[in-house]
Amino acid sequence: MGDLAGITIQILNGITFAMFLYLIAAGLSIVFGVIDIVNFAHGSFYMLGAFIAYSLVHLLNFNGDFYVTLMLAPIAVGIVGIIMEVFLLRPIYKAPHFLQLLLTYGVVLIVQDVIMFFWSGHGEFVKSVPPPKILAGSINIFGHPFPTYYLFTIICGIILATLIWWFLEKSKWGSLIRAAASQKEMLNALGVNVKLLYTMVFALGAFLGGLGGVLAAPVRAAYPGMGMEVIVECFIVVVLGGLGSVRGAFVAALIIGQLEVFGIEFLEEFSMVFIYLLMIGVLLYKPSGLFGKKVGQY
Repeated sequence: MGDLAGITIQILNGITFAMFLYLIAAGLSIVFGVIDIVNFAHGSFYMLGAFIAYSLVHLLNFNGDFYVTLMLAPIAVGIVGIIMEVFLLRPIYKAPHFLQLLLTYGVVLIVQDVIMFFWSGHGEFVKSVPPPKILAGSINIFGHPFPTYYLFTIICGIILATLIWWFLEKSKWGSLIRAAASQKEMLNALGVNVKLLYTMVFALGAFLGGLGGVLAAPVRAAYPGMGMEVIVECFIVVVLGGLGSVRGAFVAALIIGQLEVFGIEFLEEFSMVFIYLLMIGVLLYKPSGLFGKKVGQY
């Protein structure tokens, strides 16, 4: 039973990490699938979400209302996303991807400096964000404690994944978003404001990235550089799941979560090797990703 308990706890830890990763990767995948832009700065939305959550919890004393923080911080990040899309990205939509990468990498450096300027506080760069008191305890699984907040994160991730699927597949806005991925000219002919739609899609991606940061903050804390660390794994998730496939991103995030957790458990120094080997294998034998969908098909 001891072995079963340990394996179960590790699986749940992997799922917890996968939920953070999925939310960030889903936003990245939606933006790429619809707008066809490689946003290297997407990890900065994740980092901003974590730091804004820190400010709301500590400076505005929102710890008792963590659920308010869970909405306000991603909305603030979504507004930042709108500003970035309108003033920086819109002029380069038709530019080659390497120019998009250069510009968005510049945004990464700017956001990093802004965060260090406003949140450095006496040289302390790591900011802890406590979970709400009601979620600060643990539950017993086969006699072993498992943090209640981790379980909350898993439940939130599953609910959000369902809502994202429903929004993209069943709602009117979801239909427009899917159509914009491959039928931009037709939408223009029908009188749809495609520029506004692109802005809202980018804001949605930024919102999801910020939401991932808020959920991750009580587990991983907030620190400069966290966006750069997560963006590499997000690109791997997007590639594994299939470019533009949100469902593929969910499955890929679950796989990556388990590989990382069990990799650290058995071969900590080489934990990322398993992930890279999986990505190489998928690219060699199924270059379109595990779900094999065309860009823009969710």
